Amino acid sequence: MPNAIVDLRSDTVSQPTAEMRARMATAVVGDDVYGEDPTINELEAKTAAIFGKEAGLFVPSGTMGNLLAIMVHCHKRGAEALVGDLSHIFLYEQGGASHLAGVQLATLKNEPDGTFCLTELRRRIRHDDYHEPITSLVVVENTHNICGGKVIPLAFLDELANLLRQPGVGCAPIALHMDGARVFNAAAALGVSVARICRDFDSVSICLSKGLSAPVGSVLVGSQRFISQARRLRKALGGGMRQAGILAAAGLVALEEVVPLLGKDHVRTKRIANAIHNLQSPNITVDLDTVQSNILLIEIKRSQLTGSEFAERLAQVEPEELAAGVTAKDGSGIVLKASARDWAFARVVLYHQVDDEQVELAIKKLTYVIGQYDQRWPRS
Repeated sequence: MPNAIVDLRSDTVSQPTAEMRARMATAVVGDDVYGEDPTINELEAKTAAIFGKEAGLFVPSGTMGNLLAIMVHCHKRGAEALVGDLSHIFLYEQGGASHLAGVQLATLKNEPDGTFCLTELRRRIRHDDYHEPITSLVVVENTHNICGGKVIPLAFLDELANLLRQPGVGCAPIALHMDGARVFNAAAALGVSVARICRDFDSVSICLSKGLSAPVGSVLVGSQRFISQARRLRKALGGGMRQAGILAAAGLVALEEVVPLLGKDHVRTKRIANAIHNLQSPNITVDLDTVQSNILLIEIKRSQLTGSEFAERLAQVEPEELAAGVTAKDGSGIVLKASARDWAFARVVLYHQVDDEQVELAIKKLTYVIGQYDQRWPRS
């Protein structure tokens, strides 16, 4: 009997919905490089309107969206962008800013809530010494992935924007870009619009293929001038697509039907967090008060155990657990897929297809495996 698989490695493994597949099959398309794909044009215009921006650009990935923003905002040689040291742009986009755009990334220490110190930011801005690069861009990630799906507070965003507007901060205006791969999750958690969150940002990259369940694509939004420049550079990066309205159709369904349901992912994530917290394990725990969206960091408190080892155990089915009834309704074993590297935590991420039944299977598996570790290393 095949095992029941609960895949919580990332919301990138989400599947397109039935409505997405239907809309993709019937999408009206044209050549987007000529600007003639009506479905892409609709997606770009609709996304821009939702964010209160002038224009949008459909791109294959969030990595390309972020890179295009850096290239447009840091177009002069010798430019520098300030980013968090735990940001996706710095850690997981292959250094594209320097490799492809010729832009230096300088890092600010991310606080546990995904923010960074604004006093330190002010000190790190460079513009009047010809020995140094020119700070041209500041990037915020929202929600913050490696910090555990943290929602960046509105007060921080407002204070950041006000700081960069102060006279004399830079020799030219310093742009603000948001890596908003999961910014709709931030809006759902705060109960405000994405337009409010991104009000003071010059550009935002929004991912459609994570928690929004579309198969491919992101949208970059900003001013008409910004998007015009980004469109030109998209072609240089190989992102000039043709009849890609087939993909954009899924993005439209994501905005219409999946975005309103994101709060359910947050509730289910909290259920798993509560279940782990209630075990009161001395070895594996969660910081319940910091669970804010669809990402949960499961903390490993025992030095003899790594996040990767914990994740590997969750993906195994042992005969003893079957005998103990750690099974799905049909008696099959439970394979729980979590994400981990050389971290002191494992990460689980919920998304549209993770329903209440799968949440219960995940809790059952986690309870049993954590119990095994607690038997090996009881409370001292």
